[in-house]
Amino acid sequence: MDKPEDFDNFLQNVDKISELVKDLTFSDSEVQQKAMEKADCYIAAMDLPCRTKVNKTTINTNPPQQPSLSLQKESPENFMKIMERDAEDRRVRRIAKLKKATALKDKGNEAFAQEDYETAVKYYSDGLAELRDMLPLYTNRAQAYIKLGKYMEAIGDCEWALKCDEGCIKAYLHMGKAYLALKKYNESRKCFEKIVEIEPGREKMVKEYMTQLHLEEETESQEKSARQEFDKGHRNATTVPQLLEKLSRPNQMPFYYCGGLEILSQAVADCTSQTLFRLNNGFSIISSNDTVRSCLLQKTKDPGSQELCVSVLKLWRVICCGNDENQKMLMTCTVTRQSIVHLVTSEHSAVQKECLALLCLYSQMPHGRRLAIDNLNVHMLVRNLMSYISQSQQQQQQENTAVNILKNFAAENKFCIHLRNVVTDTVIVPFTAILRNISESNQHVLQSLISAAGCLARDDIIRHKFAHDPECWAAFLVAMKQCSACECREVLYPLLGLVINLSTVTSPVIQERAVSLCDCCLGLLRDRDGGIMTRATGVLSTVLPQSSEAVQHAIQGEVVRTMRRLLKGTGQTATKYAIKTLTVCTAASRLAREELVKSDKKLSILRHLLASSCDEMVSGNAALCLAHCLELEGIASNLLGTDIVLLLLRHAAGDAKRTAVQQNAAIALGKLCRSEPRHMNTLRELHGIEILHSCMKLIT
Repeated sequence: MDKPEDFDNFLQNVDKISELVKDLTFSDSEVQQKAMEKADCYIAAMDLPCRTKVNKTTINTNPPQQPSLSLQKESPENFMKIMERDAEDRRVRRIAKLKKATALKDKGNEAFAQEDYETAVKYYSDGLAELRDMLPLYTNRAQAYIKLGKYMEAIGDCEWALKCDEGCIKAYLHMGKAYLALKKYNESRKCFEKIVEIEPGREKMVKEYMTQLHLEEETESQEKSARQEFDKGHRNATTVPQLLEKLSRPNQMPFYYCGGLEILSQAVADCTSQTLFRLNNGFSIISSNDTVRSCLLQKTKDPGSQELCVSVLKLWRVICCGNDENQKMLMTCTVTRQSIVHLVTSEHSAVQKECLALLCLYSQMPHGRRLAIDNLNVHMLVRNLMSYISQSQQQQQQENTAVNILKNFAAENKFCIHLRNVVTDTVIVPFTAILRNISESNQHVLQSLISAAGCLARDDIIRHKFAHDPECWAAFLVAMKQCSACECREVLYPLLGLVINLSTVTSPVIQERAVSLCDCCLGLLRDRDGGIMTRATGVLSTVLPQSSEAVQHAIQGEVVRTMRRLLKGTGQTATKYAIKTLTVCTAASRLAREELVKSDKKLSILRHLLASSCDEMVSGNAALCLAHCLELEGIASNLLGTDIVLLLLRHAAGDAKRTAVQQNAAIALGKLCRSEPRHMNTLRELHGIEILHSCMKLIT
């Protein structure tokens, strides 16, 4: 506007038009009609010069159908019906689209399972064309893109998935993996950290990915440093490539390669030289050599080939020691996977020794164990390790190495899962054979072997197979008797621990041998070694609940008196086993109850456990054992004037994690008051009636 008066006129027009608009939107139809007439007059009276030289007005010749104002005012019911019909149409169309998208997602999943990732991507994309906000299609397609190496596309899909659900764990997981593949470590780390932030329960899973991230980051740093050392021309950095060049010459005598490998093993003195070995194709140079391959696969038996085999295994151990990426590279070599398992049982002791040393290296750390489990024939490995342990009688150091390898690998769940179907033939049969023939030549390894079996038995299915194997339990009895006779404490102590572990499984095989096991343990209760006594009590506590005949045998063997003596000690483990054994005996036999209260009419031992024990299993069993004893006439009267009501109330009203503690205490209170009504007075004074009412739901 060129002049001030033009601006003033413009403001006046704005005010007038604002008033007209307000009236046009008024709810009263008469006010609206008058406003319309005023607007027509106002427009007709306006005589403003038009400065527009080109008419840019566009007329919509096909406007969307909208309910008219008159329809809204005159027929609100019809208007609502139109809106409801429109909403229903949209819902039906979305259901149809969802059905199509789900069918396409399922086809994509099938293609993904068959490793046809290109087809999977196509199906997921077709599904997204039907329904753009279906989150699983984005995360599934991202996973397929990662398999195809299209990491940026995967990241894009994850970003779209997070727009659908900002807390999508799968989106952050796949995005973190894609960034890791692109070596964008900070971005990858943030994605994995976000998962734990959203769901703290995923910490274990995320820890594995963070470990992988750390390894990748460390590998990149090592390679960068090694290249810098090589570029500077340092002698140590140039030696390894030069030696590898000489070793790459084909068709040489075994002693030529053997000497070169020995020199190379000495030259590899640090992480830089290990990395340069990898960067200069060291693994492929050695594994692709026909002479080396032949000796590793034991195709030739001449001394030169055996010496070359030892040199290769020694070099691999030196190259992989403390270097996770080299361990990974070695396990990707086909000749390694084919040879290393079989060389455990080689006829040449030097080859066996180096092979076991290499496997031991892998077994010492989680990363190495997982690499070996994923790439080696686990069944054959365990079979050969057990065969080696069974046959070797004079090589104590190698035997221990073989057992330690087995024990270390047993720490991995995946290893146990691999063994579930073959554990009887590969482990239990040779293990029981060794137990049946304990001698001076195998005592040194049995302790570790039993410990390894215990590690394997942490797996529920493997423990079940041990517990149901008749030959295994027959061997346990033979070994326990033999160890008791010759005092092989180094073997007996872990053996009893394994029996405790396995006998927690209810098994007809254990029930059949329960009396014999009980008899062995009763004899060991007189042992001068407190550890042996404790574990013998532990066996009784797990075996007796499975056999009433064994309970009667134990009671006749004066087990109640022995358990009462053990309870006077201070050992927590011994107390736990002893009170459980007493509880089993007093539940099954009146004679056991009478024996317990014979010299302790006020049950001071049980009251002491209720008052002082912090172990819920101990206090729960003490309350139950007390309840059994209260069935004897006169016992409740003997407890008048003691703190028994208060002790039981504390446990009945406590917040124990095991509800059995509260339940057993409430049952004991009920029996106490029923046998001796005078205890009811104390119960009322302590407001115990209300506590008992609250415990009824546990008892019923």
